[in-house]
Amino acid sequence: MTSPSTAQAVTALSPETLQSWFTEHQDLVVIDVRSAAEFESMHIRGSYNVPLPLLSEHTDELAARLGSRVVLVCQSGVRAEQARQRLAKAGISTAYVLTGGAPGFAAAGGDVVKGKDRWDLERQVRLVAGSLVVLGLAGGKFISPKIRTLAGVIGTGLTFSAATNTCAMGKAISAMPWNKAANEPTRESAILALPVTTEVNDEAKAA
Repeated sequence: MTSPSTAQAVTALSPETLQSWFTEHQDLVVIDVRSAAEFESMHIRGSYNVPLPLLSEHTDELAARLGSRVVLVCQSGVRAEQARQRLAKAGISTAYVLTGGAPGFAAAGGDVVKGKDRWDLERQVRLVAGSLVVLGLAGGKFISPKIRTLAGVIGTGLTFSAATNTCAMGKAISAMPWNKAANEPTRESAILALPVTTEVNDEAKAA
């Protein structure tokens, strides 16, 4: 089993290990950084929803409430890794990223809560990006060659997204009405509602 003392070298956590941690460690905090709509669709029982944009805006405040055993969850691990890096800068150097995200945990037999079925944000990004590329190529052939530049713009954007580990398209799509939940998390409902960990690991809070 991976221990917090080696978290600086190993930041990935398997679904099986997380399942055992739920029963073995009372100080465990699992934070799901997906959108509220994705969280409503399916999430790990006992996890807290703090969407990545909200976490990014209040990283220091969130870090002050966390202890040494933090697991970050998203759909595939990309957003959770972004959250881990932000928390590391705020002093939480022992956060883990769940391998395979929430779907991987469910597939491994983990306890999850299921709600209304929705496409996850990353799947929506692939659909939009692919559709725009096809539109650019088809438009360039049948309407005007200039429309082909659309495919190039999308390709450039995806390359930049991979290089910077960010996704402007994903951020834009997450703001669409169908990706909004009935109760969107706020600083008060998501961050200030988290229990304050009384025993904080010195290494996790070191600058």
